[in-house]
Amino acid sequence: MPAKPKGPRLWLRNARRDKDGRVTHAAVWVVRDGKYQESTGSGRSDRVGAERKLESYLNRKHAAQAKKSARDPDQIPVADVLNLYATNVAPNHAYARDSAHKIERLLAFFRGKTLNDINGDLCREFAKFRGTDSGARQDLVVLRAAINYHRKEGHCHKVVGVVMPDKQPSRERWCTRSEVARLICTAWRTKRVDPRNGEPTALWPWRHVAKFLLVTAYTGTRPAAACAAALEPIEGKGFMDVERGIFYRRPAGSRETKKRRPPVPLPMRLLAHLRRWSRLGQRFAVEWNGQPVHDCDKAFRNVALAAGLPDVTPHVMRHTCGTWLAQSGAPIWQSAGFLGMTVQQFEATYGHHHPDYMREACAALDRPPQLRHRIPATKREQTLSNVTKILNHSR
Repeated sequence: MPAKPKGPRLWLRNARRDKDGRVTHAAVWVVRDGKYQESTGSGRSDRVGAERKLESYLNRKHAAQAKKSARDPDQIPVADVLNLYATNVAPNHAYARDSAHKIERLLAFFRGKTLNDINGDLCREFAKFRGTDSGARQDLVVLRAAINYHRKEGHCHKVVGVVMPDKQPSRERWCTRSEVARLICTAWRTKRVDPRNGEPTALWPWRHVAKFLLVTAYTGTRPAAACAAALEPIEGKGFMDVERGIFYRRPAGSRETKKRRPPVPLPMRLLAHLRRWSRLGQRFAVEWNGQPVHDCDKAFRNVALAAGLPDVTPHVMRHTCGTWLAQSGAPIWQSAGFLGMTVQQFEATYGHHHPDYMREACAALDRPPQLRHRIPATKREQTLSNVTKILNHSR
């Protein structure tokens, strides 16, 4: 059985002499730690000085060990990981304020916990703390990104997994044109009521929601980008060019994200409103007291309740635009590009609204029995040609 290695200690290295017996190196105290040796510079008579050097060596060694152990998950507070991400990464996000709110919620729950504490049970507790699985999932995505960034920066050498709640099925709610008209009329015509006497005042509290409805229903723009759109070039804002009729949804100089924001032409029904608003001195498509609104969730919810459509949310307007595009029979690749998504995403979400959806399969069942297996050659060639076009386009 091999001997157990000794810890750091002092060892007196004897003087070294040449072949003539003359001293070439005086005796000196040396710190020995296994096979490692480090001279203290103290001679035979300076034992006190050698002990001070040994103490200094022990302090340096313990500090290095502490630094190395801090790379283990049980030594790393989650708060440090989130603070690093909030300082170096989150400010560069397209929606930096939303990322900051998510980090604040994560800190409120995970403060005082280490990376080693993160497991499925703790993530499920956070989902209860958050209130909804969809909201918890969005916040935990930020936590996972922060942990991965922390590890890539070299602060932790182990992979820490984050357990996500199940992804909720996508909403299929969309509005008909009459429902959108009802929402717009409610938002535009409702006056603020004086709480003292119940009489309507001369104030219109929801008119910015009416403009938001027009922009989102006719462009399919996500709520945050629609609220930030300007009618004149402004740094950090999307730009609606009312002269050329083009909506540059992504601000100039900002990087593209997974939620793509390509420029799109503005429909004439919306462009007429935008040009009128611009002539009246309006600087933003959706504004309140001359300033762009960050969001209109609360006002939108009140409008939906007043219009008798409580299940309609701001994001439903994007689904409404996608559904209208599919129902109109517009080319799928153009409709997908208009919404800033892939053809596959558009087909999966809105394809069943297209007038040609499974039309051939339905027609096959309507044919008489004697003709079901007799497809005319011209029809068969046309079908094969369409399939070829689709395959070539997908490539």
